[in-house]
Amino acid sequence: MSDPKSGPAAGDDITRDWLGEPTDAAAPDPMRAARGPAKPLPKRFYREAGIGEGESGFRLTLDGRPANTPARNPLAVPGRDLAERIAGEWQAQDEIIDPARMPVTRLVNTAIDGVAPRRAAVIDDLAAYAGTDLLAYRADSPERLVAAQTAAWDPILDWAREALGVRLILSEGVMHVTQPEASVQALRRAIEAADGPFRLAALHTMTTLTGSLLIALAVLRGHLTPDEAWAAAHVDETYQASVWGRDAEAEARLALRRAEFDAAAQVAALAR
Repeated sequence: MSDPKSGPAAGDDITRDWLGEPTDAAAPDPMRAARGPAKPLPKRFYREAGIGEGESGFRLTLDGRPANTPARNPLAVPGRDLAERIAGEWQAQDEIIDPARMPVTRLVNTAIDGVAPRRAAVIDDLAAYAGTDLLAYRADSPERLVAAQTAAWDPILDWAREALGVRLILSEGVMHVTQPEASVQALRRAIEAADGPFRLAALHTMTTLTGSLLIALAVLRGHLTPDEAWAAAHVDETYQASVWGRDAEAEARLALRRAEFDAAAQVAALAR
């Protein structure tokens, strides 16, 4: 491990080099604002990750020095529990700092740098899922898959109708179906109700990983646990694996996506 004294001077952005430069403020995908290009992984340059409390909330500190996001904003969150989760990711790094093992930190950076200044664009992006939600598109066969989708998805649709005033028209196969405007607007209101950039960023991540705005909203509002939500989102994959067996490479990719989903669920819960 390198000597912290040889690292950046106090006041410098000590996280900028490895997290990458933020993209242009006018980038069409606001969720990519804090995701820099791949770079060689750096050596760990600090001994202790901790948190400090200040005007901006609870801020990550590395050897006592406050850390920043890639866009040089304070890497700070409103709650101590979330800050401790971030510090735990930094403390768990070995000799090399690996961002792939820091999903909560990466999502928080995205929220601060990419979502907070672009809230309207993120809401628009999420609202587009109202017309393509996974739960609206059903298999017409085989019978076992149809039954599995019905068992996993219909209770979520019932919840959405009661809690959000959303009624979706269902379709078999991939034929597009236009959803009622009242339901589309109700879903937009539910998105807009996500308070703060952290929960909105978490909602976006959960939606894109599952293909279902309804599943993501159910987690955000505490109706589904992350385990329940992940299982509901992968009914088709579970069925295919039961028929054809599991593929190691596909399972590895799915595990990485699950880690991102769980991190988003944690941020959603801890940023209340």
